[in-house]
Amino acid sequence: MEFLSPSLEQALSTHPKGTPIMNISRRKMLLTGAALPLAVPMLSLWSRPTVAQEAVTPAGVSLFRSFAVGEIEVIALKAGGFPSDMPHSLFGTNIDQPTFDAVSSENFIPSNSTYLDVSPTLVRTATETILFDTGLDAPGLLAALSAAGVSASDVTRVVLTHLHPDHIGGLTDEAGSATFPNAAFVAGQVEYDHWAKSGDELFEQKVRPFADRMTFLKGEDAVAPGITAIEAFGHTPGHLAFRMESGGQQMIAIADTANHYVWSLGHPDWEVMFDVDKAAAAATRRRLLDMIAADRLAVVGYHMPYPGVGFVETRGDGFHWVSASYQFG
Repeated sequence: MEFLSPSLEQALSTHPKGTPIMNISRRKMLLTGAALPLAVPMLSLWSRPTVAQEAVTPAGVSLFRSFAVGEIEVIALKAGGFPSDMPHSLFGTNIDQPTFDAVSSENFIPSNSTYLDVSPTLVRTATETILFDTGLDAPGLLAALSAAGVSASDVTRVVLTHLHPDHIGGLTDEAGSATFPNAAFVAGQVEYDHWAKSGDELFEQKVRPFADRMTFLKGEDAVAPGITAIEAFGHTPGHLAFRMESGGQQMIAIADTANHYVWSLGHPDWEVMFDVDKAAAAATRRRLLDMIAADRLAVVGYHMPYPGVGFVETRGDGFHWVSASYQFG
């Protein structure tokens, strides 16, 4: 298992296990890897997750995996992750504990702990190197890029699916310097407008400085040839997914449409603490996952089990995650 970087571990505030953090800043949310729903301040509380005492990466764990989608190269980056020992406070918040326990047991996972991978996606086309989201912080992201043989200066475009802390954390380093000096930046118009008027500290630190280098999208707009935006609102007001298409092959980057392969994807109507508009998020999950399953499309998911690439099939009233094996060569 990959753990948080030492700087993240040191930055975590301490308090009795299970005690809600009442006055946590959004910057601390970045450091814990947690993002509160932000329609209004402090709608939900986050209990500090259990974090490993040492930040280590086990030998043999690759920080990147490459997949071919026609002529497009899709690289899943392992840029970190965050654990929690209270998963039912995050997923299935509208269902009872016995049901949560039973579903977890049926799927061979514990109901009292979880680990969410943080996996930005790098896409190489004939002319561009495009990064989708930037992880929790710059060091974790840069380590994964370096392992893949990519430098920060190689990135031509940074696309932000939405502006939660674990997606914008790597835009700058701790000193506030831009991580990607040569990149243009892309965000959804609805998403950007929401945060721009929110007075949010982390948005002002991480995103606003790039406003003059930012291009704004709506659904069906193209980032580059073969890469188009899909409106997937609900998780945040302007959350976007993306379709990548080349040579008759397709892959959908679902971002945070589903945050867990069992508790969210498998049960799309279960409410997720991170979702701003829970009803809209559930409707988006059903709409997008129905389409993906019906068309048998490949998927890359930001929080799916690393490397986060696989397929979705219908199962009962929900969906089932099928991890990729050798389909991509």
